[in-house]
This record gives sequence, structure tokens and C-alpha cells, in this order.
Amino acid sequence: MSKYQYDNKHLPFGHSAAVNDANVLNAMQNISLDQFSNIDINKEFCQTYLDWIKQHPHNTTGLDNFKYAVYSHGTSEAFDKFYMKNLNRRFRIFRSEYLYHQLAWRNSKLNWDYIEDGKLDGNDAVIISYPFADTGNKHEQMDFILHNCSALNIPVLIDCAYYTISSELDFDFNHKCITDITFSLSKTFPVAHARIGMRLTKEDDDDTLFVYEKANYQNRLGAILGLELINNFSSDYIVNKYRTTQIKFCKITNTKPSATVLFGIGGDEWIDYNRGSNTNRLSFHNYLNKGVLDGSTIKQ
Repeated sequence: MSKYQYDNKHLPFGHSAAVNDANVLNAMQNISLDQFSNIDINKEFCQTYLDWIKQHPHNTTGLDNFKYAVYSHGTSEAFDKFYMKNLNRRFRIFRSEYLYHQLAWRNSKLNWDYIEDGKLDGNDAVIISYPFADTGNKHEQMDFILHNCSALNIPVLIDCAYYTISSELDFDFNHKCITDITFSLSKTFPVAHARIGMRLTKEDDDDTLFVYEKANYQNRLGAILGLELINNFSSDYIVNKYRTTQIKFCKITNTKPSATVLFGIGGDEWIDYNRGSNTNRLSFHNYLNKGVLDGSTIKQ
């Protein structure tokens, strides 16, 4: 079997994306570009976005340790910077992690391996999504891995793309190994093509994301759109609106509700949705706003 796990976008519940919420789509029609010449708009976005994230009703500690917030094109651009800073290390991820990493490392011929396939080494660099990409829950080995990474001085990036569409999770960012935290609006609101994200770090190491910021060479359109949305919708808006529908869909499909509102986690009858681990993730993003599942999509 290939080491690379490919996507299942062709399936009814394959891949994940934001819900096309009608209220959000309407708000996006009223965006003004009056602030396009504002050289501080990206800094304003990052500070407002960080405050908005902290208002989400998770039990979160440690975010204040990360003093530097810079605009990023989604989470993906921040991933690329992490790769560049750790080129001489071996990258490690859990099985069923976000596919982007595997493809980027393959094409760049970088050294990498699954965390499950061997002990961590002091020359590793680790990336973990939190909530985890394959389940929308906290990965069961996450705390153990972070403790080991701290002991071995292994740099860790935490990918929080699903943070504001999840609930009932505790987030502790106090582990000394964590160097980067990434957030994005791409899974919260239907703005993936606007590339609206943020990276948090403890230090300003003058990498190219910092260079963009200091040169005011950033995506102001994304910042303007992001500000409009986070100023009009709470950070738990999507969770609150669609949790009941998610639970209903999970009963229909015989899946377990994920902490992330998009997902149901299925058993063997959903093996076509397996992404390399012992769970099968169904994404309901195409149906949550409709409130019903198309009968043709439900596996009998």
C-alpha cells in the first residue's frame, strides 16, 4: 500500500469544508473595501481574530504565551514556513492527518514518517491537528506525544483549523515544545478561497511571514472579509446552530457525533471513508444547512 493516503472527495460525505450558512453568505454581500488602504488592517484583523478565538467556550490555557500573531493564507502558508525552518529534521504526523503535509513532503523530497511507526527522535519535527483532522476530536495520544516532544526539544506545530467549529474540548498550549499555532476561517465560514488565517509564535524570528507583515505586503482583502465575519458572528455560531442537526444525521447514519460539528465517526459499514486509521470520518458539511440528508447518499 502506498505511504500516501489520498482524498475521498468523490464520496457524498468525503473531505471537509465549511457549511454554506445563509446568514454568513448574506453578510459577505455587504463587504466594503473602504479599509483597503489601511496599512494596519492585517494587524487589526489578527488582534480581533485572537480575541474572538479566546471567546470560544473551550477550556483553553497557554495562548497568552504566544506573543506574535501574523496573517497567514489559511493554515497552509504557515505549514510551509514550518517546513522551511525545519528542513533538516524528520517530520512526523499521526496517520490520517491532513493530506497536504504528505504531498508537500513527497514533492519536496523531505524526510518524514508516521508517529505510530517509530519512537520520536530529537531530530524530529511534529505537526498535530487539534481537533484531529480524522475525527474532529482530540487525538488519544496527543498529550503523551507533546510531553515527549518537550523532553526531547522537538518543535511542534498545532493546527487549529477546526477550533471554532468544535466544542467540549480542553486546549492546553503550555507545552514548551509548541512553537507554532495556526488558525483559519476556511472551515468555519465558506471563505476558503479568500485564504484567511493566522499564525501564533512565541518569537519573532523574521521568517517570511514576518517579512510580509513588516513590509505591509499582505492580503488586505482577506483581512477585511475576515473582520466583517468575526465582527458579525460569534466564535461558536456554527457549533450552536448546527449541533442538533449533526446529532440527527449521526443517528440516521449510525455514526458517533464528533466534537467537531461537521463530522460523524462511523464503523466498518463506512470503510470507504477510511483515511488510514481505525476510524471512518463522514463530513456532513453539504447537508447541515439543508437540515436533511439526501436518501441517495445514505448507505443502507
